[in-house]
Amino acid sequence: MARAAGRSENELLDFSANLNPLGPPEWLRAAISAHVSSLRHYPDPDCTELIAAAAKHYRVEPDEVIAGNGSTEILYLLPTVLKKSRAVIPVPSYADYARAASQAGMQIQTVSLEEELLAGPLTPETAVFIGRPNNPTGQVYEAEALRGLARKYADTAFVIDEAFGDFVEDFDSLTRRRPGNVVVLLSLTKIFATPGLRLGCAVAEPSVIRRLRERQAPWSVNTLAQAVGTAALADAEFLARTRAYVREQREALASSLQAFPALTVYPAEANFLLVRLDAARLTFAGVPDGVLHSGNPEHSPATVGAMSPSAAPAVAGILAELLLQQGIAIRVCDNFAGLDGRYFRVAVRTAEENARLVAALDNVLNSQPAHPAVPPVPLCPSVTAPAKRIGRPRAAAIMFQGTSSNAGKSVLTAALCRILQQDGLRVAPFKSQNMSLNSFVTREGGEMGRAQVVQAQACRMEPDVRMNPILLKPSSQVGAQVILMGKPAGNMSVGEYVRFKPQAFAAAKRAFDELAAENDVIVLEGAGSPGEVNLKHHDIANMAMARHAAAPVLLVGDIDRGGVFASFVGTMEVLAEWERELIAGFVVNRFRGQASLLDDAFTYTQRHTGRPVLGVVPYLPDLGLPEEDSVSFKAARSEAAANGPDGAGVDIAILDLPYISNFTDFDALRVEPDVQVRIVRTPEELGRPDAAILPGSKSVAADLAHLRRSGLAAAIGDLVAEGRTEIVGVCGGYQMLGSQIEDPHGIESGDRIIQGLGCLPLATTMAEEKTLKRAAARHVVSGLAVEGYEIHHGQSTMAGPAQPLVIRDDGEAIGVTAPNQMVWGTYLHGIFDSDAFRRWFVDRLRVRRNLPAIGRVVAAYDLHQSFDRLAAVVRQSLDMDRIYRLLQPRSCVCAAARTMLTIPIRPSDLPMDSSWPKMR
Repeated sequence: MARAAGRSENELLDFSANLNPLGPPEWLRAAISAHVSSLRHYPDPDCTELIAAAAKHYRVEPDEVIAGNGSTEILYLLPTVLKKSRAVIPVPSYADYARAASQAGMQIQTVSLEEELLAGPLTPETAVFIGRPNNPTGQVYEAEALRGLARKYADTAFVIDEAFGDFVEDFDSLTRRRPGNVVVLLSLTKIFATPGLRLGCAVAEPSVIRRLRERQAPWSVNTLAQAVGTAALADAEFLARTRAYVREQREALASSLQAFPALTVYPAEANFLLVRLDAARLTFAGVPDGVLHSGNPEHSPATVGAMSPSAAPAVAGILAELLLQQGIAIRVCDNFAGLDGRYFRVAVRTAEENARLVAALDNVLNSQPAHPAVPPVPLCPSVTAPAKRIGRPRAAAIMFQGTSSNAGKSVLTAALCRILQQDGLRVAPFKSQNMSLNSFVTREGGEMGRAQVVQAQACRMEPDVRMNPILLKPSSQVGAQVILMGKPAGNMSVGEYVRFKPQAFAAAKRAFDELAAENDVIVLEGAGSPGEVNLKHHDIANMAMARHAAAPVLLVGDIDRGGVFASFVGTMEVLAEWERELIAGFVVNRFRGQASLLDDAFTYTQRHTGRPVLGVVPYLPDLGLPEEDSVSFKAARSEAAANGPDGAGVDIAILDLPYISNFTDFDALRVEPDVQVRIVRTPEELGRPDAAILPGSKSVAADLAHLRRSGLAAAIGDLVAEGRTEIVGVCGGYQMLGSQIEDPHGIESGDRIIQGLGCLPLATTMAEEKTLKRAAARHVVSGLAVEGYEIHHGQSTMAGPAQPLVIRDDGEAIGVTAPNQMVWGTYLHGIFDSDAFRRWFVDRLRVRRNLPAIGRVVAAYDLHQSFDRLAAVVRQSLDMDRIYRLLQPRSCVCAAARTMLTIPIRPSDLPMDSSWPKMR
């Protein structure tokens, strides 16, 4: 089918195979990996552990169970063991019942599903083969009726195939209270979505089981199948979740299909639906007008099949169009006895896949559904319904995830944003959940992560809280302030936040859907690693978000740390199958050397994972872009130049704090050629700089305690007394410089009053409401305009001899200075981003060092030049042709609008030679 569709097998959406839509259980790969070493031995020929697990699961004795290489193996052995001459088979039914009986020389008699089951007497020479649920109708025979029938005809053998019984809620299996002449066939590969593994079993009388084992080939069930089956039979939670999910999706899919006038959908209880095409109601180019339908839609499939003219050409046309145009395969049922070419069967798959089928059928049938059918919200968190489009086709999406934190996801996201923006696309960044103390305030007064602000700048877009709908700001080792859609939702412990996550994730998905409706492409960033097994069951930042966004994932690894290829392989090993399917390839980041030296490693990685390496990005020092989080800041080496630089410039020390926030406030100082910026953690490293800056803090009380314990508080006091070092505080650092902080509501501390460093006559009270605003202001001493943003609970007032220093445009003082101007502070984040003010500040430090003031701006803090440099390198480092192919959203079909997104590529972006037509 894949060859006929001109696609790879992985690109085919197969509705012809009736497997668990949730895919295999997450433990499957681990179970297989744990038993690979056992493959050096022959498998247990008696399947001891597997038989014991099956006996416990089906509540029978071990000698009543046989395991096989799929239940089909046992089906083909049964006629030779039962020694019956006649097979009675209600039809339509699974074709292998008749094939297995025929191979054993049995005479075949078929009866309609509508007939009273075998109205005539059943002889001792008869074996009855019944699918329960029936394949292809999905209907279930009443268990008690079958038990009664079997007891009535005690010499007749009844083979009951319950291969799909695990999908039926409240299923009354014949394995319980089983009459002695009943054999129950059971499949473990359909419910656990492992048909390639081949595993089934049967429950029957011990005498039947013994004869089956005598005829069974030795070592029929391999080692891996035995291990998986043993684990599967103990997983009651997976079975229950599957049944509930299948019921929800079957009902939704049936409702959607019934909305087409040309389709009749038969009620079912299994994980598939039988559908009939009524040609008289069909608007389809391939069907002649004279094809009519005379059957009663209320009749059973078998009855209608016997009465009505065939509409096989129409179904064949639908099959061809679905396969060739959409890559969707359905099961035409013309080889089922009692059915003809008008019937087809479709599996119940995920909500998104079912929606794709409905949209594709809508296109093929060329008729409007009678009513819109929206799949329900799935029960499984890993599966999501397709997002609603708002006014335009939904954006394509691609996602960077990492093998660890600080692998370079944020920078690569910014780089790809700028590349796509350069190529003429409207692109936006997105990170559903960010944990960072480095935040920003939008024009609307919403708080969001600084990394997504940088990415928005790469897109040349105004930052929008929808780009980072959830921001976690750690306030202790076990808790954080939760910012939801830009506003505080409360301080939560880990447990409290886990319970809040469903609500937060719903908001994040809405935010993504809105952005996706307004842009051409969304570049998503994950958080941490998708392979963190302690978190992934409730993770909302990585694979669950990628699934909702229909985003192929590029997994980024930092080769500079070492072990990058092991990290790629290891991450893939701990992912569930549905998560692995989302991984499109790997990106090696921060490589120092010649990329061709990695070819053997690329081959090894692809052999183990089935995924290619799609790029090698070189180590890029001095990007000139803000860091994504404090990991790099914390890892920075402190140069203990206690006496400052060698006379060529000025020395500025930034004090590191345990709960430092908005550390990027000082990135702009690094662009000045005559400034050395140092990160200091001890009094010895602090020395006597020209300026010492206390940064923002998420927990002022805790960081003040740290300053006192480390001796830095005393060292700052000494610098103030000496009067040679300018002391600056920003936001939390500003509050620390004051005399006291009152916290009546316990916002940051259990202590009502906290003593500050006493360097400024300033009193601060923590308010319940957080101040969040963009601000334009004037720096009084220099007379220069400055701008930035405020994020603080504290409200500060002068409590002694001090002077307003930073005056907001509305007249409120958001910064003060000591009379000698050697100690000052402000609530304005980003004050040093202003080129003119930053040069004035540095020049004042130069004059104190007896260096001449430069008096003019010598360095511009311009991120756009940095973005363009970064984009140029990353464009050359990534396989951009393959990335553009990944952006073609073959799964992003909108059932409402029935549209597909086409990525607009400008001719000027393509090489104008003979190669360009085949590239795009």
